[in-house]
Amino acid sequence: MNEKFNQSPPDIRVRAFKYALRAINLYRHLQGKKDQVGWILGKQYLRSTTSIGANLQEAKSAESRPDFIHKYGLAQKEARESLYWLLLMAESKLLPCARLDPLIRETDELVSIITAIIVKSKRKRPEQM
Repeated sequence: MNEKFNQSPPDIRVRAFKYALRAINLYRHLQGKKDQVGWILGKQYLRSTTSIGANLQEAKSAESRPDFIHKYGLAQKEARESLYWLLLMAESKLLPCARLDPLIRETDELVSIITAIIVKSKRKRPEQM
């Protein structure tokens, strides 16, 4: 694929990777609890969170602009799903808000950044890619 397709900021992939590491730590914390609800929600959150970075990484090898946009769209959906699991954990008082609020903010920011990249990629004319 032409490398010009891949002009998304590299830091979004790094940021998603670091976010996934934080999700792993949260999952490990939940595994230490006796509450099976925490285990289940933690696993769902871990799956969606680690998928964000995987889809962004796959987009790096996109074969076309539509393929690139599709991969980013998948990452966006996974980020929104991650937000859902975090909000569910917060509302169910599974963990203190102080522990979840930074992750909720980071998830919101990832959704916004990924959405902006998708919108910008859809607007670009082929000669700009």
